[in-house]
Amino acid sequence: MSLPPLSPEQQIKPRNYELRMALVFFTVLVPSGIYLPYFPLWLEAHGFSPEKIAVILSAPMFLRVATTPLFTSLADKANDRVNVYLALAVASVVVSAGYFLPPSYAIVLAVSLVLAVVWTPHSPIADSLALSGVRRFGANYPRMRIWGSISYLCANLVGGFILTSTGAGAVPIMLFVSFLAIVAIGLMAPRMGRPRRASPLSATDLQQAVPSLRNPYFLYFATGAGVLVGSHGFLYGFSSIYWKSLGISDSVVGFLWAFGVVCEVGMFMAFNRLFSHIPVVRVMMLAACGAIVRWIAFPLIWPLGLGVTGFFGLQALHAISTALVLIGLQKMIGETVAEERTGAAQGIAFFANGFAMAAVTLVSGPLYQSFGVEGFYAMVPVALLGLALILLAARSAPQRGIRR
Repeated sequence: MSLPPLSPEQQIKPRNYELRMALVFFTVLVPSGIYLPYFPLWLEAHGFSPEKIAVILSAPMFLRVATTPLFTSLADKANDRVNVYLALAVASVVVSAGYFLPPSYAIVLAVSLVLAVVWTPHSPIADSLALSGVRRFGANYPRMRIWGSISYLCANLVGGFILTSTGAGAVPIMLFVSFLAIVAIGLMAPRMGRPRRASPLSATDLQQAVPSLRNPYFLYFATGAGVLVGSHGFLYGFSSIYWKSLGISDSVVGFLWAFGVVCEVGMFMAFNRLFSHIPVVRVMMLAACGAIVRWIAFPLIWPLGLGVTGFFGLQALHAISTALVLIGLQKMIGETVAEERTGAAQGIAFFANGFAMAAVTLVSGPLYQSFGVEGFYAMVPVALLGLALILLAARSAPQRGIRR
């Protein structure tokens, strides 16, 4: 089936496109830079057990894997994806104010569930806008996306200093302000119009209009990437709590998180120079190996007397286990999925990421309760499963443009 051509308006590159998308990415990851390292500390400060923390963190993940593809599909159908992005950003501001209510288990869980529905689609919709620019105007995705990693780093650092001065009670305020920033910058997001053709994530449309998303290469690759992302669930859920239990201060915890992101940013900057001519499946194999090494080594750092310096060294592997997965997944979509199918592709990839992360995070609570930091060893077989799926993707890869 031939695709309708771009309209004259869609062929004109929006003014300052790369700068405006960089600003979108800069704001879109600030809440994550606060939520991932410090929200578990806020929960612990209010007396929640590891099991309850795991449920509060994982239950929204299970919900969002079902709801996010619906919103990415809605964005593809809208007159402009930015309209959906802004509506979700405003909703996130309103819902995040719920954390100012008395922090009972029921209230915190309810707010977290609703927030996941309206917050999580921000990033895949931003990715979809950026990839449209890559195809239409030859925009450089890593150079735009890198500003998301930079803002995540800044949120880690600033959040750590704020918590050192004020305590974990500042976390809801920081989240609320960060969502306000997303709304403000979202008003400046480049208007791209509709994709060349809507790509709703329904069974009928996938079967009739998106056959490339049903082939083994895409499915193995997206699922493998999701499992590799999911293997980080124990790290995101309980590493900050573990570091604090060792007597490490909030500011140093912030530096540890920020250093991992510095290494991630370095990979974004160096990716094209280091990996542009390497098949993307091999890049993902390297990412899987980095994750395996990371989870084996993490529980050994403190017992071996390597101290905080050892944790900083281990955090450098974030450039391998995380950055390569993020870039590799988008590189695969850019190489193999047509623009009108991007929303569906992002939705499927997010489903794989979100479900794996939710499942791992849910079991991380009992693991940490029973085994402490040695629960990281349970992440090794998860990463091995991700590697196996990537190997299956390599065997299923199209002969042209992928393996060579």
